[in-house]
Formats: sequence, C-alpha cells, structure tokens
Amino acid sequence: MRDVANAAGVSLKTVSRVVNNEASVTAGLEQRVRSAIRALGYQPDDRARYLRRAATGSRSLGFVQTDVANPFFAAMFRGLEDVVRAEGFLVFAGSSDADPDREEELVRAFIARRVDGLVIASARSDLSFLAAEVEHGTPLVFVDLEPAIDLGDVVRTDHYGGAAMATRHLLEHGHRRIAFLGDSPMFFSARERRRAFVDVMAEAGCPTPWLLTDLTTPEESEAAAHELLNRADRPTALFTAQNFVTIGAVKAMHGLGVQHEIALVGFDDVDIAELVEPKLTVVPQDPGALGRLAGERLFARLASTGRPFERTVLESKLIPRGSGEIRPS
Repeated sequence: MRDVANAAGVSLKTVSRVVNNEASVTAGLEQRVRSAIRALGYQPDDRARYLRRAATGSRSLGFVQTDVANPFFAAMFRGLEDVVRAEGFLVFAGSSDADPDREEELVRAFIARRVDGLVIASARSDLSFLAAEVEHGTPLVFVDLEPAIDLGDVVRTDHYGGAAMATRHLLEHGHRRIAFLGDSPMFFSARERRRAFVDVMAEAGCPTPWLLTDLTTPEESEAAAHELLNRADRPTALFTAQNFVTIGAVKAMHGLGVQHEIALVGFDDVDIAELVEPKLTVVPQDPGALGRLAGERLFARLASTGRPFERTVLESKLIPRGSGEIRPS
C-alpha cells in the first residue's frame, strides 16, 4: 500500500479508502490510486488484515441477547460459539432482559474489554447509540431484527412469511375463528408475526377479535389461553407466535381437556412438541444456524471491513404433526 501511495502521490490513508471503497475520495484521486494499483499489480490481502487485527485485539466477541433463560437464545449462543472457538476466539455473553439501559451497559462493558466485534439480538429497532462504535471500527452483526439504520450485517428468520404460512394452514383446514397469542410487540419478530396474521386473515375476509400480545412467560400465556378457551364464543384454533406462548397455551388446552377440539400452530419448535398428544404443528426457527451465520458474518467483516453490509433471511417452513390439522367441529 505504501508503494501504491508513493506511485500515486497520495497518502497511505487515501489508498486505504480507495481499497475499502469508501465514498470520501474524489474521482481524480481514486483514478490515480487505481492506476497505480494496476501498474504495480497490488492486491489487498484480506487474511493479512484479519490476522493483524486479531493480533492487536482481544481475540474475543461480545454477544448481547435478551434472555439467556430462553432455550432459543441458548441454542443461538451455541451456534455462535462453535464458529468463534474454531477461530481461536472467546465469546462474552450477557442478557439485556429487553431493557434498553441494560443493553447499552452491556455494549459499553464489552467495548471496554476491547472485543473485536459484537453480535446483538436486541428488543428494539432504534440502535443509533451504536453508531459511534461503528465509526470507531467495531463490526456489528444483528440477529433476528432489522435496525432502523444500517449499522452492520443482519441475519434473521422470515418471521412474516412463517406466520403467514401458519395462518393459511389453519384457514385451509376450515378455521375462520382463529386467535393470535403473541409476545411483546417491542420485538421485531413479534410485530412481524402479528402483522402477517392480521394481513392473511383480512385477505380471507375473517375477523380478528382475538389479538392477545405482551405474553412474555408460559404462565401469562396459560392464563390468557385458559380464559379465552373458557368463553362461550371461543375460537376454534390458536396461532401461538412464540415458544413460551405455545407452552403456556398447550398447558391450558390440556388442563381444559380441549386439545383434540382446538387446533394449534406454534411459531418456534419446543421440547414438548412430539411428547404431547396431539403432537404440535410448528413453524420452527433454527437458532443454531442463526448463531453460526452471525459468527461467520462477523469474521468475514473482520477480514474485509470495506464490504457492503449483508442481509440474510432464512426461509421458514411448517412441520405438520397433528395439532394444526384438527378441523373445527
């Protein structure tokens, strides 16, 4: 790069900006640098840049998640850790409990420990407080959310497509009175799943009088489902849009003895899915794959800081096991 800078008559920083495709270089300077690159046969060595950064950094990453007690995030962490360990790095992890202040505190703590990058599964879309870290060169990968502004790579599930698939599955089995039970709408995933349900029900000309949200624990979901299913005008099917919500609803249905009368499709697979009768029809996510992809994106970013941000959306599918195929009586 110094040879290129000397040949082009520019600073080393200007060569770096051209190589990394930064927009802050004038057309004239960029042309001089690229001419020198061609004349000298220079090629950027991404592996060398990665090794240099790894040698001067802490060889560690930070993982900010919302709830370590949720098996979904435990599986995501394991997928991330598998990639990170293979690179000889460590992962520091912490739970924000969906608290913005706690989230910022964790980010500051990880940055203070000189982590080489951050993987963030946040409960909010406004992550502008991270802009300063991006300016300082800290690579970011966001998991299962869409930040309001581009700050890093994104790896997530197709929440809208999966929820639409679940809703159509119940409609195709004859249901028109379908209830939605979901997580807090502060989460991007919860908003997308609710939006898909409402859209598909509207397309089918069906009312949506049962839109229950802010169910954050199995106990809250069980109580809400129990009350709903005890009503004289109860729905004939449930779409439970999160793993804890599904567990609570299944407990309520079995407690009332209506598990063979009320259809259910859940978003996220759960441990009890094949242990109960009927077995649970679900739209599963692959949290392990999300974690692995997040790790791979972060190391690719460490190796080549000038690449455009990438957005990866994993396709959803539906696994029919029995509970979602019950027809209305």
